[in-house]
Amino acid sequence: MYKNFCLSMPLLLATFCSAYAAAPSDGTPKQVQIVKQDGAYQLLVNDAPYEVKGVGLGGNAQGSLSLLRAVGGNSIRTWSAHNADAVLHNAAANGVMVALGFDTDKELHGFDYNDESAVQAQFERLKQTVQKYKDHPNLLVWVVANEPNLLFNDDGSLKDVNPKVYQAIGKMIDYIHQEDPNHPVTYAFAGAPADHIKTAMQYTPNVDFISLQLYGDVANLPQIIEELNIDKPFMVTEYGAIGHWERPVTEWEREIEEPSGIKAETFSERLHLAFDDNPTGKVIGSFAFLWGQKQERTPTWYGMINADGKPNARVDELTRYWTGEYPSNRAPRAQEITLNDKLPHDNVYATPGQPLTVKVVVSDEDSLRYEWELLKEVAVRSEGGAFEKRPEAVPITVIKQQAGELSFSAPLQEGDYRIYSYSYDGKGKVGNANFPFYVKP
Repeated sequence: MYKNFCLSMPLLLATFCSAYAAAPSDGTPKQVQIVKQDGAYQLLVNDAPYEVKGVGLGGNAQGSLSLLRAVGGNSIRTWSAHNADAVLHNAAANGVMVALGFDTDKELHGFDYNDESAVQAQFERLKQTVQKYKDHPNLLVWVVANEPNLLFNDDGSLKDVNPKVYQAIGKMIDYIHQEDPNHPVTYAFAGAPADHIKTAMQYTPNVDFISLQLYGDVANLPQIIEELNIDKPFMVTEYGAIGHWERPVTEWEREIEEPSGIKAETFSERLHLAFDDNPTGKVIGSFAFLWGQKQERTPTWYGMINADGKPNARVDELTRYWTGEYPSNRAPRAQEITLNDKLPHDNVYATPGQPLTVKVVVSDEDSLRYEWELLKEVAVRSEGGAFEKRPEAVPITVIKQQAGELSFSAPLQEGDYRIYSYSYDGKGKVGNANFPFYVKP
């Protein structure tokens, strides 16, 4: 009934059609399909165009789907089905659709695709997952592997994975197509390396759409898609802050994180360059990373919601992008952080016990409350988004403090540290900034 109606005036009725497609159902699975009309691809849910306004769901964000809906979002993605019962239950309660992930093992983390019994066991686990969730009314698509192409040479350059990785994924896609005709299937590439994608397509021509995960490079998405020259739809299943591997580092090889206000500005610039007007006609959706909090190099790098549940300025940018306007109360926007009047790229060294003064510049209309935290740097750095242990906290020896400024004594033990600033507006939002420094006798 609504298919032709919605397709006839997609710009005027996009909001209505997306709401219709994600509306509570009678418990039967929704029919999700991809069509090509006038040279452009379109995702349909129950025959209505569906504009994915998505985020990757972080571990501490299960209770925040009502906030996602309030800021204009309508979809989430996961990287596994380990907590799928709770995720899908909460999604149904909030009218949110789910791109459900499966945690296909990576060569990067030691899985051997020449081990036929291990590969078969993984396939059997996928079959169980598909049978359990394929008829859920809030299932949108399947993401059967995350960054399976991620593997490094000794010099840090990308390495080709065993083609049996893609053979295994192709078998998974065939199985889902057989058992679940209602939901498209994809898997997500780390970046957009043309040689990796070309090899992968030889073994997985059955994939319904190509998913890319881009951070700094997402700004170049239209050009990337044009150069790949593959007649398939695309989705960006991760984009967000500039990746830690893309940022400048200190002399002791610690990544320099942007303050949250600057991070929000650069995030907004890239998402507009990536997605405005969909010039290739091939982009059918995107998921911002990360709705929640994740420790990866720092506790604040990727999360749009801090560990304490407070959203930061990137949520405001998504709100404006999805709804056309900022929320009435915007998060504090940390613009600059200095240590002894130096910037992070100045490579600040301190002696044990030396007095240090950290200052943060934050723009906001509200009176702010500042909190500070001193952490050691990550001891064991993760790869490919694997678990990373939060660094150890170090007690702060306070000399004096005032709004936006803290004087303290450098730790007595040699090593690399990072001082964090959190600025709270008293209305539920936060600004973040941090500064890496090295204590050396």
